[in-house]
Amino acid sequence: MTENVWIGGVRPAAPDLPELMGRVALGDQQAFTAVFEAVSGPVLGLVRSVLRDSAQSEEVAQEVLVEVWRTAARYQPARGAVMTWVLTLAHRRAVDRVRSEQAASNREKRVALLEHTAAYDEVVEQVEGRLEREQVRRCLRGLTELQRQSVTLAYYRGLTYREVSELLSVPLGTVKARMRDGLIRLRDCLGVGV
Repeated sequence: MTENVWIGGVRPAAPDLPELMGRVALGDQQAFTAVFEAVSGPVLGLVRSVLRDSAQSEEVAQEVLVEVWRTAARYQPARGAVMTWVLTLAHRRAVDRVRSEQAASNREKRVALLEHTAAYDEVVEQVEGRLEREQVRRCLRGLTELQRQSVTLAYYRGLTYREVSELLSVPLGTVKARMRDGLIRLRDCLGVGV
């Protein structure tokens, strides 16, 4: 980037970016150099504010400036300022990079998770499920009749404690106490930790 040289204490006029963009669209490399000098700082600043990584920011800023060179003919002065157009390109490219990086990170996490997931063995699952059901049935047989009925109605038929109370014609407090005691006995019988 070149330094601004002040002649006679007067700051030089800002470049006429729309006119320069017209020349860039025709392939004028000197015009592009002037556009580059005018927009590269703001482009890098905007990209860096989105990406927060210097190396990626410089890479994306370079991509944006190459895009400005390649697509200069698409710029339409009636739709806005050159700086706005270029910064819009920069913002979109930076956001695309963030999304791309996030998608790559998510893919890597899924792959890592799949690599660490144990293979599913249907036969083992069926055997374990059958053994667990048999153990639950054995433990249910060890409960009192009221405890077994209460637990079965609440957990296998989905009834509320109040509905169990009404169905068995037993006070609600009794059902709650029997449920609590029955569940404690089941927990102990099944060897489930608290």
